[in-house]
Amino acid sequence: MNQTSHSRFIPDLIRIALPIALQNLVSSAVNMLDTVMVGRLGEAPLAAVGLGNQVFFLLVLFVFGITSGSGVFTAQYWGAKDLPGIRRTVGLSMSLAILCAACFTLAGIAFPGGVIGLYSRDPEVIRLGADYLRVAAISYLPTAASFSISLSMRSVEKVRLPLAGTVVSLGLNAFLNWVLIFGKFGFPSMGVVGAAWATVISRVVELAVLWIGSYAMRYPTAGKLRELFSWNKLWVSRFLTITLPVIANEVTWSLGITTYNAVFGRAGTMHIAAYNVANTVSQLAMVLFLGTANAAAVMIGKKIGEGQKDVAEVWARRFAFIAPLVGLAVGLLLIPVRAILPWLFKLDTDTLYQVSAMLVVLAFAFPFKVFNLHLIVGICRSGGDTKFGFWYDLGGIWGIGVPLAVLGAFVFKLPAWGIFLLTMTEELAKSGFGLWRLLSRKWIHSVMAAGD
Repeated sequence: MNQTSHSRFIPDLIRIALPIALQNLVSSAVNMLDTVMVGRLGEAPLAAVGLGNQVFFLLVLFVFGITSGSGVFTAQYWGAKDLPGIRRTVGLSMSLAILCAACFTLAGIAFPGGVIGLYSRDPEVIRLGADYLRVAAISYLPTAASFSISLSMRSVEKVRLPLAGTVVSLGLNAFLNWVLIFGKFGFPSMGVVGAAWATVISRVVELAVLWIGSYAMRYPTAGKLRELFSWNKLWVSRFLTITLPVIANEVTWSLGITTYNAVFGRAGTMHIAAYNVANTVSQLAMVLFLGTANAAAVMIGKKIGEGQKDVAEVWARRFAFIAPLVGLAVGLLLIPVRAILPWLFKLDTDTLYQVSAMLVVLAFAFPFKVFNLHLIVGICRSGGDTKFGFWYDLGGIWGIGVPLAVLGAFVFKLPAWGIFLLTMTEELAKSGFGLWRLLSRKWIHSVMAAGD
């Protein structure tokens, strides 16, 4: 590895990861604010919105699978300075994301009660969740388009506009939540439905910022229609070969996570309320690492596209060592966070105790979560090793996590924190296989072909 490549690691990491981390921080902070606001209405509204957002969570992971798979191509094309390749990738990625979102929108509008009923037996939670989902589903199409554009920009190292779009959108979302949930400035108090309308409006604004901004600044991703749709059968086949395992990876993993929610939801309203709060804190704690994992995908993928596979391998090992080490420090900070929970959430004493215990479990599992995130999203996908990522997550969540959660909830009747502990065992169990894959060098592949 030459000295220039060595010296660029930290500057590139900061330049790419920091805006992404800030974007995720803003998103997670506003999501936490949403949870706090709705939590002020009581446990049933909190559980209802949390379960309603499971549909959004599934959609995001489908779309993330599509865009993360396409990011393998975009980053390597960026390293090779292949603008036509970048733009056809963006066009296909966005088309697939919007098609996926249309299916979720139809389900959310047509069958909201049935969807929420999959997760909870509480009639009040189902009623409130259906009211929320029926409106929130309108936001899915602009969300999918925004997500696709944003991740494409990240892959070509244009990270400031996605950050700006998130700040504008989610700042607006927080303000509208306050206005519409509680009835400010002459608006009626709309409760959970107000939270849903705030989401719809903010997502439309975000799409407008990203779409107009990318063309105004002439980003590499902003192509003409004929460039965005310049596909041929051979290229689409190669695209799907790499991308479908990522989509399958995200689908199987997301179905596992939504199964966790179903387990907690059917174990009791207190269980799912505690799990929603713990998840919100976890997402806030992960923002830095979502930034570094995405930076790893861009940096390593670009080096592979430039033909510098040795540099890509060295950088991958650096990410795999540094990220979990920082993850340990961040995880330990979650323990004192428990002291402020009563100030943030209007929950009863038992529920707060369950959340507090969950955060202790999360603190010690955190380094393993961080390692697994970087291995799959940052390293294997940037190297085109998407099939391994699929089997890695499939075995962890469906072979270990979900069976143990079901046993804990319905056979051993464990409290919420005990079920949560069992779900975390998958992170520890699969990390050893991830380390083996990293050291084997079998994850490094070029997805480009002659003539691209």
